[in-house]
Amino acid sequence: MQSTFFLALQHNSSQMETACFSCLDTAETPVKNKKSRHKDWRALFNNILRCTPSPHTATDTHPLTNKAYRPTSDEVNQWAQSFDKLLAHKYGQAAFRIFLKSEYCEENIEFWLACEEYKKIKSPVKLASKAKKIHEEFIWNKALKEINLDYHTKKDIMQNLHQPTATCFYTAQKKVYSLMENNSYPRFLLSEIYQELCSVSQEKSKYRKS
Repeated sequence: MQSTFFLALQHNSSQMETACFSCLDTAETPVKNKKSRHKDWRALFNNILRCTPSPHTATDTHPLTNKAYRPTSDEVNQWAQSFDKLLAHKYGQAAFRIFLKSEYCEENIEFWLACEEYKKIKSPVKLASKAKKIHEEFIWNKALKEINLDYHTKKDIMQNLHQPTATCFYTAQKKVYSLMENNSYPRFLLSEIYQELCSVSQEKSKYRKS
């Protein structure tokens, strides 16, 4: 019998990608023990699945275009090959974010993603505004989502804010990426979240071949 963990995959999805992660920001209920933490990430993942769109484009005629997307066994296995491949896949990225939330360090991936968006900005005015927002949200000493950075890196960012460029947060982003890759990512691959993803995707693969 299919795990309830993936029942939401059978529902149609039409919401924008930004809505996909809104539940991560609103679910702030403290986790008191392992059992409640397990329930928490499972509920979050179900919310993600309900609003995660298919990666197929609007012109794709694939029969699954109008259904919530579920990764294949090969895709899930590729996430274990490198951290880059995990982050490059929207579904893998969502799973990793939920894992980080279960470990109370989701600010790392949120900062990294904010930096990725920041580097795409062309307008100097918008760049300055976004730089200020990132600083207030992740760098400032009193920020609710303050990331763990050394004094010198924070000082360099403060100086760069006077004339922000696309590389303003380069060093900080690189350090956070390394922290996730070397610490959180190995634990994610051993986590119940990833193991269940592997199990269900393999079951689906066997079903298709039969």
